[in-house]
Amino acid sequence: MNGTHDTSSLPSGIAFVGGGNMARSLIAGVTRAGVPAASIEVVEPQVALRQTLQQEHGVRTAGAVAAATLDAQVVVLAVKPQVMAAVCAELAPRLADGTLVVSIAAGITTAALRDWLGAGAVLVRAMPNTPALLGAGMTGLYAGAEVGDSDRQAAQAILAGAGQTRWIDDEALMDAVTAVSGSGPAYVFALAEAMEDAARAQGLADDAARQMVVQTVLGAARMLAESGQGAGALRQAVTSPNGTTQAALETLADGGFHQLVGNAVAAAARRGRELARAG
Repeated sequence: MNGTHDTSSLPSGIAFVGGGNMARSLIAGVTRAGVPAASIEVVEPQVALRQTLQQEHGVRTAGAVAAATLDAQVVVLAVKPQVMAAVCAELAPRLADGTLVVSIAAGITTAALRDWLGAGAVLVRAMPNTPALLGAGMTGLYAGAEVGDSDRQAAQAILAGAGQTRWIDDEALMDAVTAVSGSGPAYVFALAEAMEDAARAQGLADDAARQMVVQTVLGAARMLAESGQGAGALRQAVTSPNGTTQAALETLADGGFHQLVGNAVAAAARRGRELARAG
């Protein structure tokens, strides 16, 4: 089931609570896969976002949970973790027993969602990342043993419209998913930013620095995805003894690069656990 996109499992009706970037990317994915726009409802308090959703996708919108129809088989919670408890309090009385609820909020556990939504909801956690906006995302999914195959497949089909998916068996590991793939694009962007600055420092013009860094990152990612080799093997293959790449990699190693990345991921995972406790 990991990584596949089974569009036959897509539900006929989906309600999104929250209409921000991630919700829009998922809406684009499911409509491309054949879910009728008229069967999608989005609850979003900001007028401008509602208008954009209507214009770009033709979906139904509502300004608040109380004003929404909420006649969908699946509800996707696409709001910030800080407001999730308040949103669930509004939503709980409106949910029919057996409704599949998919949360994409970092750090919010299924136990917290169960407390807020009641026993009737079927809960799945998902952690997508921002490349979902291009259909190139990576999403980790978790569902408890009580969630049936059809609900798991429906949740996966919704997220698979935005990229690749992977089921995680232990909910405690969702903090690791958040730290690696959820926050991960920012690490790549930080590396690219540093490389561009370094390229300019070596005398390259801004546009040349950007083009060279962007295409290098893109090409390296494709090699990781398509070559069938691991990152370590690819790194070794490009590193000639006593060459320029070795000089650069030794400098990174001297600066503790590998450990620094490990510390950064650990810090993100720790923050995820803190958010869970705060929720």
